[in-house]
Amino acid sequence: MAETQSIIGHAAAMAKLVAYQPGAVVSRTLTDRSAGTITLFAFDAGHGLSEHSAPFDAFVYIVDGESEISIGGEKHRVIEGQAIIMPANIPHALKAVTAFKMLLVMIRS
Repeated sequence: MAETQSIIGHAAAMAKLVAYQPGAVVSRTLTDRSAGTITLFAFDAGHGLSEHSAPFDAFVYIVDGESEISIGGEKHRVIEGQAIIMPANIPHALKAVTAFKMLLVMIRS
């Protein structure tokens, strides 16, 4: 499946839809609707997102690798096949323990 091809209505291997890049965080939005978004991310080892908060719950599913996700100051090791919900309005941060890929589902309503 080509990177530019939509997966709406088509089966796809999640891990193949976004590629790792050295020293970077890469994202690919799969859908963006008024009810929410679905985005894939690929984090190179040691990279992440600094602490921030969002006004909506965010569901994270780890597709590949291992991450450290901090929610309200509590650290969680989340590995391939595991998921966690980052609650609305609670500060959170993400860091790649190893290179990792995640699916982020943000529910706006």
